[in-house]
Amino acid sequence: MGRPAAERRQDLVSLYREAQACTRCPLHLTRTQVVFGAGNADADLMFVGEAPGVNEDAQGVPFVGRAGKLLEELLVDNGLSRSDVFITNVLKSRPPGNRDPQPSEIDACRPYLGRQVALIEPRLICTLGNFATKLLSGSPRGITQVHGEPRRREIGGRSVLLYPLFHPAAALRTPKVKEQLARDFARLPALLAESAPVPVETASAAEQLGLLD
Repeated sequence: MGRPAAERRQDLVSLYREAQACTRCPLHLTRTQVVFGAGNADADLMFVGEAPGVNEDAQGVPFVGRAGKLLEELLVDNGLSRSDVFITNVLKSRPPGNRDPQPSEIDACRPYLGRQVALIEPRLICTLGNFATKLLSGSPRGITQVHGEPRRREIGGRSVLLYPLFHPAAALRTPKVKEQLARDFARLPALLAESAPVPVETASAAEQLGLLD
């Protein structure tokens, strides 16, 4: 049994404030603001992208540009909405010129992501693109090889179903990637059902309260 949602949300706000003041890597010198994450703080489904872009850096919200619009369209196509999920990135600060994240930057931000997972308690995590997939899968295999292959992983101290997807930005550049992303996305409702907790037999009131040995 997880912690009460209200208690976890309070801790998530504290973590957000901690991240806002973060100086763990040099990116704090060039960012406009921290892009911590946004959405349902008690979501069953969580998306993890790469890093904020120029629009995200300006607004402080992840996936607000063209890639974010595509992500929202794919959610709606599968009976979901942005308000149902939590969206974040491996990095919470924008790399200058939207360059790739550096290993030291990923290491500096890794604790924030782990704590986000622990506090939100998602059942299914979709990694968007190479950096998030390699980090959370613990494997060097790239997204082209592993997209659409769910696997069970321990992240943030809890067991989750990890589901690698192409990044929406890559889908915008390549029609075939967009088609594949849509096909992989279509499996989300079934994967959410698959990752649901298994019901247990109802215990007596005394057993639930821990009054029996």
